[in-house]
Amino acid sequence: MTYVMSDLHGRYDLYIKMLEKIKFGKEDTLYILGDCVDRGDEGLKIVLDIAERDNVIGLMGNHDFLALSILSNLDRGFKPGQLEDMRYLIDMWKMDGGMSTYNEYKKLSPEERNLALMTIDGFRNYAEVKIGEREFVLCHGGIRDYSEDRPLADYTIEDLAFFREDYSKPKFAKRGKYLVTGHTPTAAIEGATEDKIYKNHD
Repeated sequence: MTYVMSDLHGRYDLYIKMLEKIKFGKEDTLYILGDCVDRGDEGLKIVLDIAERDNVIGLMGNHDFLALSILSNLDRGFKPGQLEDMRYLIDMWKMDGGMSTYNEYKKLSPEERNLALMTIDGFRNYAEVKIGEREFVLCHGGIRDYSEDRPLADYTIEDLAFFREDYSKPKFAKRGKYLVTGHTPTAAIEGATEDKIYKNHD
């Protein structure tokens, strides 16, 4: 069975509870569509769990990207002027839940820090999955300025992880092809029911 989760935001307890609920086994595959870290206190614990599993595939979310960009510079030190250049990103990250990840990071051993950062750095920007006759494109936020003529590999992390998708119209011309995202709370989608999975327009 193929499963998708998104926006765990440091809730390792709920992550494990969900794996137990679906009886997740070695024959299954799980895609996590980004934002493992920030806000909750155990985001890096989720990342370290992903590192131990061959059948859990992480995709890059905006929070993961910011955490990686900032934390990877902490141990090796910022170059002259780099800290000031990154001040806006750091402040934005801290205001949006990054302090919990920073505090967790400080408690990790050097080996755990390295493994956590390597694992996040290995997160994909998107994934394409075929199940039977159906095709699925998975990413964190959506696909900004999508064109059928442009390969998915040409889209940037900003296009796929920071962008909020417009769910009011279909994305693909091909029937049986679906876009699956996280990032945007269903409460912010017109016509969606809060706390329920939103399905419409493929």
